Amino acid sequence: MKLSVIVPAYRQAPTIVNDLRNIEAALSASFPDFEIIVVVDGKVDETLEKLSEVTSERIKKFGYDTNRGKGYALRYGVARSTGEYIAFLDAGMEINPKGVSMLWEHLKWYGADVVIGSKRHPASKVNYPLLRRLTSFGYQLLVRILFSLKVRDTQTGLKIFRRDVLEKVMPRLLVKTYAIDIEILAVANYLGFNKIYEAPVDVTHTFVSLTQKSMLRQIFRMFTDTLAVFYRLKILHYYDDKSQRKWVFDPMLQMQVNVG
Repeated sequence: MKLSVIVPAYRQAPTIVNDLRNIEAALSASFPDFEIIVVVDGKVDETLEKLSEVTSERIKKFGYDTNRGKGYALRYGVARSTGEYIAFLDAGMEINPKGVSMLWEHLKWYGADVVIGSKRHPASKVNYPLLRRLTSFGYQLLVRILFSLKVRDTQTGLKIFRRDVLEKVMPRLLVKTYAIDIEILAVANYLGFNKIYEAPVDVTHTFVSLTQKSMLRQIFRMFTDTLAVFYRLKILHYYDDKSQRKWVFDPMLQMQVNVG
């Protein structure tokens, strides 16, 4: 069994080297065969240059010039992975990387298609400000209403999938930024990969100062992206196999899958 861990990175120059070393150390304790694929989402700071300090053969380093969003970075990393199982883990170390092994154990135990880290799991250790908790709760309620997903938290940046799930799901996706997590889970569930379970995580919020205008812009974009996923899923049936010709293909992603 080989595990691929995709680490999207954006403006992480101060921490990316330690992030990757900590992730590798955590994985080494639990997985005999793994690879870490870090994808720097645009040359907006010195994150890509910092990767020259990382010399481990288990860490594959990629990047591109233009910022394209977390969703694009994840798809880019998946297309270059080789593991039978694939995990997503945000850079920045808000999420303890030891949680990957916790999700893997849940995946085996439940025979799951997908296991997601959840801040609302009763065993999770979460240090988050009240405003973030309230906005997250409101968004989770919206997701449950729109998509009937039986999970309480879709947005935590730690997830693990069977490879065949992502090979069916990823070519259909459109979201490049904020709502990529819900698009992946909603499409997976729609395609019949409905063994989706939650596992506890250890999360420490790193305070980033945002203006009120910037925060409102992010909330609005998240809301509109989520409604767009609902529209494509329930009204247009864009994600159906019969709509394959409409799916957006970017040759830079090199996504090779069999659909049907």
